[in-house]
Amino acid sequence: MDRHLYREELGRFARMVTFDAAGSAVPDPTLDSSLYALFAFGAYEARDPRVAATMKAVEDRLWIKTSVGGMARYQDDNYHRVSKEVPGNPWFICTLWLAQYRIARAQTEEDLREALPVIAWVAERALDSGVLAEQVDPFTDAPLSVSPLTWSHATVVQVVMEYLEKREALNRCESCGNPNYRHDVRRHRPWSRPDWIIPGT
Repeated sequence: MDRHLYREELGRFARMVTFDAAGSAVPDPTLDSSLYALFAFGAYEARDPRVAATMKAVEDRLWIKTSVGGMARYQDDNYHRVSKEVPGNPWFICTLWLAQYRIARAQTEEDLREALPVIAWVAERALDSGVLAEQVDPFTDAPLSVSPLTWSHATVVQVVMEYLEKREALNRCESCGNPNYRHDVRRHRPWSRPDWIIPGT
């Protein structure tokens, strides 16, 4: 990845490379929200300057600049594309990947709060039933494509858990170093059986 995917000429990572007949790497410079994988899968730290530059480019170019907002999947994504005025439609999972980045790079509780507007963006676009679609119309907010989409829901759960875990890690007692906040009390108990289980039931 250091040798082929990071491109000095772009000042960021490319989403992929292919190799020509001479064996030279040919980068694909298309900005893609899945570049969040650079830190999400442990290849690089979220605060690595190369990751930061890449994620800034992703946000700058793929955030939908309409009243709707949200993150497109990649540049010129034609899947259910509504208009060429935007790089694509806003996807819930791609928008949540931005929240994951903000959570991963956070070093203070103030940093961590930067993820909340992104999570709120998703929550505000759920249907009254709580259902999330795959994507929304970049001009009307109407759900597009598959609805409900399990991947959208699963990513909400993942992001909220990461947020709570990071909040616990950042909010510690100055005297003893223990967390001031615990998001999963059962994880910290010495017994495994939840106390809401009544013997004999």
